[in-house]
Amino acid sequence: MKAVVVNEFDQAPVWTDFTAPEAREGEVLVRPCAAAISQLVRAQAAGRHYSSGKTLPLVPGADGVGHLPDGQRVYFAFSRAPVGAMAEEVAVDAQQCVAVPAAVDDVTAAAIANPGMSSWVALMLRANFQAGESVLINGAAGASGRLAIQIARHLGAGRIVATARNPEHETTLRGLGADAFIALNQPEEVLTDAFVGEIAANGVDVVLDYLWGPPAGCLLNAIARETAAARFVNIGSMAGMALPLSAGALRSTDLTLMGSGLGSVSKIELVQAVGQVLAAVTLAGLQVDAVAVPASQVAQAWQSATTQRQVLTFSG
Repeated sequence: MKAVVVNEFDQAPVWTDFTAPEAREGEVLVRPCAAAISQLVRAQAAGRHYSSGKTLPLVPGADGVGHLPDGQRVYFAFSRAPVGAMAEEVAVDAQQCVAVPAAVDDVTAAAIANPGMSSWVALMLRANFQAGESVLINGAAGASGRLAIQIARHLGAGRIVATARNPEHETTLRGLGADAFIALNQPEEVLTDAFVGEIAANGVDVVLDYLWGPPAGCLLNAIARETAAARFVNIGSMAGMALPLSAGALRSTDLTLMGSGLGSVSKIELVQAVGQVLAAVTLAGLQVDAVAVPASQVAQAWQSATTQRQVLTFSG
């Protein structure tokens, strides 16, 4: 079969031949139609993610949309290594597939699944979010953050605050449903004061943090200063892998600090959450800026600087 193949962690994948998998007990064979090039997939393919395979060559891809042998169209995730989602055929645990609504096309489903799941799981399974609560989305400019705004609104958030480094994103993020915006391109003292002002005026119940690093540090310091009872859920680390955290910030506030991702949530729960996101696409009008690229053009797509979410397409 043909597949997207990583031969070296420091090189872009190529479209070439790879041995097709055979289904084991409890597995099904899926013929993918679409699989997104996400930040997660890029990190896995570069050997930088904690879930990266260690043996080369391998086929990257965390998830996708495809067809079962009986023709049913499904979202699937966590296909058995070394064949990730970006191949003409993959072997997947049968419990890690969920039906895709007919109204949602392949590219949209593949593009929206992982980033949409990130906030859905963080809110519903980690933070135990309740309708009417306020949500601050730290790092809302990317696909995941933009969907987090839409999903928080769909789930009934009473107030949504979005942050981004570039102030030019404010209009777009407010248009998606944010009630307030905080620019991150400020000195740390000024940024902390901006967070303090928002929390003092409106409080904060749940933080979805896609950044970690200095912006998260400023936000945690602001929560400590206002002794806010917040549930802080880290989802990503786009601004750095570490931050200075005062012990006082934990002792002086009713702060709950947790992560959300594979390991803190089971694979089956993650796939079920994607099913819920896909079911909400039409009802909530969820939007993602995606572009389809034939899998045979993966080398060019991998080097592309586009801000659109690229989705590789297969014959399925």
